[in-house]
This record gives sequence, structure tokens and C-alpha cells, in this order.
Amino acid sequence: MFATAHTVFQPFLRLGLIPQILIGIVVGVLLALFAPGVASDVSLLGQLFIAALQAVAPILVFVLVAAAISAHQKGQPTHMRPVLVLYVVGTLIAAFIAVAASFLFPTELALNAGQVDGSPPGDIFSVLRDLLLNAVANPVSALMEANFIAILAWAIGLGLTLRQASDTTRQALSDLSAAITRIVTLVIRLAPLGILGLVAGTLAESGVEALLNYAQLLAVIVGCMLFVALVSNPLLVYVTTRKNPYPLVFTCLRGSAITAFFTRSSAANIPVNLELCRCLKLDPDTYSISIPLGATINMCGAAITITVITLATTHTLGINVDFATALLLCVVSALAACGVSGVAGVAGGSLMLIPMAASLFGIPTEVAMQAVAIGFVISVVQDSTETALNSSTDVLFTAAACQSQEAKRS
Repeated sequence: MFATAHTVFQPFLRLGLIPQILIGIVVGVLLALFAPGVASDVSLLGQLFIAALQAVAPILVFVLVAAAISAHQKGQPTHMRPVLVLYVVGTLIAAFIAVAASFLFPTELALNAGQVDGSPPGDIFSVLRDLLLNAVANPVSALMEANFIAILAWAIGLGLTLRQASDTTRQALSDLSAAITRIVTLVIRLAPLGILGLVAGTLAESGVEALLNYAQLLAVIVGCMLFVALVSNPLLVYVTTRKNPYPLVFTCLRGSAITAFFTRSSAANIPVNLELCRCLKLDPDTYSISIPLGATINMCGAAITITVITLATTHTLGINVDFATALLLCVVSALAACGVSGVAGVAGGSLMLIPMAASLFGIPTEVAMQAVAIGFVISVVQDSTETALNSSTDVLFTAAACQSQEAKRS
């Protein structure tokens, strides 16, 4: 029986991971359209896949970062500075593009949506304060709650102190890191089944009818994100590497954006990104830190969402916003997006920062929360696209920085 099953599925198993995922997407769509009852049952596969990624990601990041830093030799180069510069510049450019698109395509909202659970932060200082408090959280709680800012802080501290440890201790940590990486590889191999379940369950439950009422808002948001992914990010990569950026761009979109689109969680996509960096033969000392860090601070997609929905709200209310004030919104959106780690990994997390941005224009919180509610209506597409952009950009900028520094040394 097992031999027969192996023979039947052998052609499928010989395909690469990306073709398998694409097949899973097609099968999921067909199930949602023609067998919605089966699609709802199959959605369990998607829930298991996301749960497995979210379970393994915190311990993977903690051990991988600690092992990489403890094994780092003095004088050995890393490429974190250019990666961080790309993260910040990319997020600011994304927010600026969102402002320009909002002025070119002004959108009106029907501000009569229901209330949304959750409390938005009061101001940018609240976001930054929460960011600092997250960094010094209890390490056990950080691992349990997937607080990646604290996980990074503790892993870096442990890695630095273990530089003085014996070779045996550091080798044991390295072996543990390799073992967890192998578990992650196994989980990622199940991505076709997981994404099949996610696609089938999402389409069977949500459909597309609710999205039609907000087609223009969704078009502006998704259009900005596509422009960033296919124009501004490649331009940044070209400036950094002085090479044709599109082979690397499409590699990152295939290897990272597809899974991130369906998991809708930057945290859950960390193992996928780390595996992609390993396949690209990037510097482990760099990507072991830049990828989990990017999942918490590199939020160009979130900056677009915050900016577009906030300016759509001002347009609906008849509030005149000059371009200079909108540029200030760029900065606030970028900073807020970088601080969105408090809700990272939660679908629609960036939406809760809209009231803070809206307060710049004197918009009451209760009105801004109606805009948030509209955001949740379109989040099945908006949040998926945002996560895909955020996550794939982490790998793209890490690879660009590594390749640029390697070229300079050679």
C-alpha cells in the first residue's frame, strides 16, 4: 500500500517546493468553489501549519542568534549596518509612496462600521515606550508569547557572554541550533498542505463579496505595495549592489512572499526566511539577526496601510491636509510601523495604529476606530499583501547588503 502511494505521489514529490505550493493554492481554490464543506474541514491543515511555524520560530531565533554570536570571531565582518539603513529608508519611501497615491486617488469611506475590539496606543511615545519595555521582558515569557524584541535582546546578551565559554559549550549550542534548523526544514516541507488548507478555509469562510464595497481603498493599498515590491525596493537594491535587482527580487517573492501571504504572520514566516537565506548562501552571522529583527521593525507594508487609511479618513471628513503635513504622517507611520512589534504576528496588527496617526489631524478615536473596522473587512487581502511585502523585503534587503559587502571585499 505504501509502495503504491509512493509511486502515485512520486512525480509530485520530485517537484520543487514552489511548484508544490502553487498546486496547493489551485487545489484550495477549487475546493472552496466546488466543495465548501470539504474546504472548511481541510482548513485544519492550514491551522496546524501556522501553529507549527509559530511554535518553532521563537526557540529557533533564540538559539540561532545566541549560537551565531557566541561563535563569531573578533574581526569577522558582519553586514548589519547596511541592512538597518535599508530597513529604515525602505519604510520611509513606502510611506511617502502611500501619501502620493492617496493624493492622486482620494478615497472616501463609509464611516458607519461597527466597533473593533482592542485599544489603540495614545501616541508615538507610547509605541516607543512599549517597544523598550518589550525588550526587557522576562525571557521565558518572551519565548511563550513570541516577543521577538525581547528574544533578540536576551539571545544577543547570552551569545556575547558565551564567547568566553569553552569550545565544548559553544559547539553544543551550535549543534542545538543545527538540530532545530532541521526541524524547521521539515515543517517548511509541509507548506504545500498547509497553504492548501489556508486557501480553502479563507475563501470558504470569507468569499469576496465584502471586499467589493471597498474596492478603491483596497486597490490603492495593494497598488502601493506592488509598486514598492516591484519598483522602489528593486531601485534600492540596485543602488546597493549595482546589479540587476530583479532576479533577487523574484527569488525573494517566490521563496518568502507566497508563504507569508497565506500565513499572514511575519513571525510565522521567520523560519521560512531563514531557510531561504541559507539557500542563498548569505552570511549566517548577518541573517540570523537581521531576519528576526526585520520581522519586528521592517514594516513598509504597515506604513502603507496606516498612511492610506488615515488619509482616506481625512478626505472623507473633509479635512484639508497639505503635502507637508502628510510628509509628517510619513515619518509617524514609519516609526509607528517599526514599533508595531507589540502586535506583530497578529493578523491586522498594524490597523490598531491608525487612531494614533489620525490623532495628528484631530480625528476622534471613536471615528478612527470605524476606519479600523473597515480595515478589518478588507484585511483578508490587505493584511496578506502587507505581510508578504514585509517578510520578503527582510530577505531582499539582507541579501542586497550581504552581496554588496562581499563584492567590495572581492
